[in-house]
Order: sequence, then structure tokens, then C-alpha cells
Amino acid sequence: MHTVVTTTSSDAHTWNLIYLELLLREWGHQVTNLGACVPDDLVIGACRRHRPDLVVISSVNGHGANDGVRLIRRLRATEELARTPVVIGGKLGTAGEPAAAWTPRLRAAGFDAVFEESEGILPFRGYLDSLTAGVRV
Repeated sequence: MHTVVTTTSSDAHTWNLIYLELLLREWGHQVTNLGACVPDDLVIGACRRHRPDLVVISSVNGHGANDGVRLIRRLRATEELARTPVVIGGKLGTAGEPAAAWTPRLRAAGFDAVFEESEGILPFRGYLDSLTAGVRV
């Protein structure tokens, strides 16, 4: 499974991306890590080029929900990426809201799954397992 790992245009954190890349590689994925502060156009261009099986967007700065909504709308508006599984996770807001506050909005915008930092890695792993089994969550 080829996975693109990225963050949003406002997020300069990189250790989360390195961690995800190493974890995904350990789990058998081929990974393209786009790095930090990735403009939406670069994410879309890379995804069009690589045609990944999954896109993982990680947020540490707390602007993931706002930036993520903008990015997922653009990804879904791109014909060849409209059905690509895209997930987001990490610190999604800055006011201390739980993921439950952001999840409905992010799912409605087009994300296939939303992972809150406090949930740990197991829900993400479960989602990956469902993808490789051919079942979309």
C-alpha cells in the first residue's frame, strides 16, 4: 500500500511525520513523506503524481481542523483523488476541544476517518487493517 504522509500548510512540525513514516513502513507501506508546511497545491500535485492508496494528514499545531477542511475539499474536488482514502489526526484544535467537536465537521467535509491524539495509535492501526482487508470504515 502506498501512503502519502503530510501536514497542513500552517504546521511546521516534523517529528510526527517521521514517526508516522517509520510506523507505516514497519507495517508494510511504501511511504512518500511530503514534510512540514506543505501548501495545498503541493499536496494535490504529489497525490496526482503518486496516486497513493491512502493520504495521512497529521497536525500538531492545533490548526488541523481548519486547515484540514480546506485541504480535503480541494482533494475531493480533484477528479482522480475524489475517492482516495484520506484521514487526519493529531491535535486538531487550539481551544482544548475534544475530537468529538471536530469529527463531524471533518467527516462531512470529506475525510474518511478522524483520529484524536489522545486515542493513541490503535484506532489508526485498526483503520489501516480495515483498508488492507478491503473494507472502508
